Amino acid sequence: MAKNIYIVEDEPDIREALAYNFKKEGFNTFEFSNGDDCLKAIYKKKPDVLILDIMLPGISGLDVCREIRSNEALSNIAIIMLTAKGEEIDRIVGFELGADDYVTKPFSVRELILRVKVILKKQTESSQNGGIITIGPISINHDAHEVMIHDQEVILTALEFKLLDHLLRRKGRVQTRDQLLGDVWGYSSEVTTRTVDTHIKRLREKLGETGDLIQTIRGVGYRFNNIS
Repeated sequence: MAKNIYIVEDEPDIREALAYNFKKEGFNTFEFSNGDDCLKAIYKKKPDVLILDIMLPGISGLDVCREIRSNEALSNIAIIMLTAKGEEIDRIVGFELGADDYVTKPFSVRELILRVKVILKKQTESSQNGGIITIGPISINHDAHEVMIHDQEVILTALEFKLLDHLLRRKGRVQTRDQLLGDVWGYSSEVTTRTVDTHIKRLREKLGETGDLIQTIRGVGYRFNNIS
């Protein structure tokens, strides 16, 4: 079944070019020139992927991302931020709000399509794993896309879910930042270290006290500790 992609971009040429190329790849595309119209559409029908420009008329792309990530029913939408800003702080803000990826203009349309396909492939692989993994107080139900800690549900984004699942499946083994970016994100990026670190930080905060089980191995990466 064709995947649905919402493209939110106020520059018509870019918006139309993206829609044209994604349609050629077999995606269903829906175009929006502002964040308000996009949010209205999302509440009626969720996309699989949202390509979201930061600089929009009216509500900004960051605010759109913030509203989506604050809604449990929308947590599994993959979000790729698209912007002309290249400063690292802007990328980090997007990641801290829960964006799955970040592309700076000017960009390669082919690369963007590849990133979308990688995100969707990771989602499919995660769902196909199925079953329930329980380690100590943490339980992951793949079929329900649900994480429970001490029988209390913890709401994670699709990427946070994949990151936690990856660490749990490799508990006791150190994962370098490059390994995590390749296995969880699926590709290399110029913001490798900060991207992984930002998501680990967000994941720890959501896990509460159990977040301490994700140990930082200085100069190497991260490890989910075995529970005695």
